[in-house]
Amino acid sequence: MKPREPKHLVQLVDKRKNEGNYRQLSEMPAHMVDFSSNDFLGLARETEIEDAAHTLLSQYKLCSNGATGSRLISGNSKFYIDTEAYLSQIHQSAATLIFSSGYMANNGLLSSVPQSDDLILFDELCHVSIREGIRLSRATGIPFAHNDLNQLEALLKKSTAEKYVVTESIFSMDGDLTPLMEMTELCEKHNAYLIVDEAHATGVFGWGRVQELKLSQRIFARIITFGKAIGTSGACIAGSQQLIEYLINFARPLIYTTALPSYVLARIRAAYAFIETHPERIQDLHGRIAYFNQHAQSLPLIRNESAIHALLCKGNEAVVDLSKHLNQHFFFVKPIRYPTVPKNTERIRICLHTFNSTHEIDALIQSIRTWQEKYLLQASEQM
Repeated sequence: MKPREPKHLVQLVDKRKNEGNYRQLSEMPAHMVDFSSNDFLGLARETEIEDAAHTLLSQYKLCSNGATGSRLISGNSKFYIDTEAYLSQIHQSAATLIFSSGYMANNGLLSSVPQSDDLILFDELCHVSIREGIRLSRATGIPFAHNDLNQLEALLKKSTAEKYVVTESIFSMDGDLTPLMEMTELCEKHNAYLIVDEAHATGVFGWGRVQELKLSQRIFARIITFGKAIGTSGACIAGSQQLIEYLINFARPLIYTTALPSYVLARIRAAYAFIETHPERIQDLHGRIAYFNQHAQSLPLIRNESAIHALLCKGNEAVVDLSKHLNQHFFFVKPIRYPTVPKNTERIRICLHTFNSTHEIDALIQSIRTWQEKYLLQASEQM
């Protein structure tokens, strides 16, 4: 006898299937070329980092299995404290606090810091973790048009409340860059606290675009994620000592979550050290980005300087067909469909990596062009 289940479990999943939005878990076959993952610098597969992490664990004489509890119970250690001090030095911050993921860092920061009478202005394309953190806060959240500084200033002028502005330095779906210098100046002009998510910039633009633009001391808080270019997992919030003390006392995702195990911290430390001693990895990545931009000029792309490129393909049916075509030609990509992105902005999210050869990039571009010709021909025949 089966246990009872709510009717909507089947109804809503069937609705997704009928609309072409059904999600399934899959793995990347070993024979396919990765143009999908966030492992921009190839550090997730770097054996030198694995070896260095094991050395660190041995030096600290640490158990490598589990943390045994939350940071406030039994999960804290000298290694944790030393790792946060190391990250503070690297990221030119008074203090940092490690969370289990970027999602939890955004959630913890935004749900606890702004208060009920405060105003949070956030870019309309911000990640769902930012939106959900804002929703959980008691503050008023208002989106502004993507990278629209004029609208942002108009909203800042209207309010006499304590104000927070939230953005990403590189946006995860379009891969475009925020005008951080101008936004920082705007926030300073109107006494707003600027929060920047550096998830897709850390490691790609050195230690992030905030540091690249020398804005470290002018930003209220940064969210730095280790699951993208750093090649492991977890995240940290960088800010003042007072902010970190506050989060330790009020950020629920930190307080009520088991701490990261020592081996994850070791891989974070080892990955940062690897980047410090191998700056050519970042140079290689930007070489691939420049090559792709030069040779893919005829494609309907949102072009930018980051490792993420959106190949626009209107409609869920079309973008799924394109992804299947590319998969059949051994390119691992995923379709990004509505409602994850607005209708008619469906896309293939192409991620470039240091391990993608120019030959692979050429072959990917040619395969996209082949599909375009075939799809246009089929569309004209059906008219």
